[in-house]
Amino acid sequence: MLSITNVSYQYDDRAVLKAVSAQAHSGECLAIVGESGSGKSTLLKLIFGQMDVDSGSISWKNQEILGPKNKLVVGHDFMKYVAQEFDLMPYTGVSENIGNYLSNFYPEEKKSRIKELIEVVELEGFENTKVQFLSGGQKQRVALARAIAKRPEIILLDEPFSHIDNFKKQSLRRNLFAYLKTNNITCVLATHDKNDVLSFADQMMVLHKGTVMRTDLPSAIYSNPKHPLIAAFFGEYSTIDGDLYYPHQIVLTDKKSPLKAVVKHSFYMGHYYLIEAVLRQGVVFFENATALQINSEVSLILKR
Repeated sequence: MLSITNVSYQYDDRAVLKAVSAQAHSGECLAIVGESGSGKSTLLKLIFGQMDVDSGSISWKNQEILGPKNKLVVGHDFMKYVAQEFDLMPYTGVSENIGNYLSNFYPEEKKSRIKELIEVVELEGFENTKVQFLSGGQKQRVALARAIAKRPEIILLDEPFSHIDNFKKQSLRRNLFAYLKTNNITCVLATHDKNDVLSFADQMMVLHKGTVMRTDLPSAIYSNPKHPLIAAFFGEYSTIDGDLYYPHQIVLTDKKSPLKAVVKHSFYMGHYYLIEAVLRQGVVFFENATALQINSEVSLILKR
């Protein structure tokens, strides 16, 4: 089990993390979400041992993870870290980058392993392309493949799909998380993307200004966000009588309702329209099958 216990860290007298605690068992995915500057990347670096904690402790299977004050070489053999800056070999090919740390004693096994990893990150056809000629998204996929090449016990991912375009992102996300789960690899993921969390994370931690706001199942946090900051992570939301509602929970009705709103915009979202309206001097968002006439008055009901 990965155990993070009351970890605090400060930089230039500024508290970056304050008494952060979390756990992740073997094969689980812990997603860390929060605004930019909330401490997500710093926490990953502390878990990796790239920096020293000021107080608290981090351990894996009851073995304390040490930082540079106590460990000459940063990192641990059982852990891989994919940062937002890719440490690749630009003048060599994709296959060589991925297989760089694999043993040469069994060449056929190594070749098969590289082929498997290239398929996981969907880079078929680029095996011999030099990394310097790849796009940012392709480089990110090479970095992911190289990180899982030796089947680490833990992988740390910092915005792992940030450079991947939408044409590849969905299938790559499914492939990677399925691979990690199948191989019982614990994953700690820092992300801004709800799609990284809802279908793939076992636990979700919300950081705000270095403090843990909530840790729970993603479904539990989504269903009851409790705070506008958390609701905003999942998309548009509205506050009505002090409660938070997602657009699908506010429904147009032709029956009598005390909730009267005036339509301001209809945004085409594909299979529905997102309607922006004014309700009691505040803005609300709700979904509708068709666009609505601007400045028309509508009646709404709330559903949970």
